[in-house]
Amino acid sequence: MKINQLQIEIDGIDKEILRDLMEDARKPILQIAKKIGISGAAIHQRLRKLEQAGVISGSKFTVDIKVLGYSTMAFVGVYLEKASSNSDAVRELRKIPEVLECHYTTGNWSILIKIICKDNEHLMQLLNKKIQAIKGVSRTETFISLEQQIDRQIQL
Repeated sequence: MKINQLQIEIDGIDKEILRDLMEDARKPILQIAKKIGISGAAIHQRLRKLEQAGVISGSKFTVDIKVLGYSTMAFVGVYLEKASSNSDAVRELRKIPEVLECHYTTGNWSILIKIICKDNEHLMQLLNKKIQAIKGVSRTETFISLEQQIDRQIQL
């Protein structure tokens, strides 16, 4: 399998390591090594190679946002008055903590964002007072997610 950044080859052992760590980033290296049948040092070397090539970076915990009181997820298509407003709009969107993702897109919208809110009222306030107030934003189109049915990374 070819990976873009440095065009490195990853073999079956690399894939197995990545599968295990994608499933649980806190899985002990020695447990993975024992399962695969190679040394912990070999696992560390392979992880260092994958990290240097940009295939992997860091690790993070997943926070259950519903437990924290966030129950409304929405996708918002942002229409800009002109394309040159993009970098200014993105700079302002970065300041809004509820904005989880921001994508420069083709099609009708200039930007597509994924946001999380406590409820529909919070969503309305966020749209009216923060997102639509950004200079250069002409209007928005909002899609509320009723249920996330797939949540995964690429399969190796």
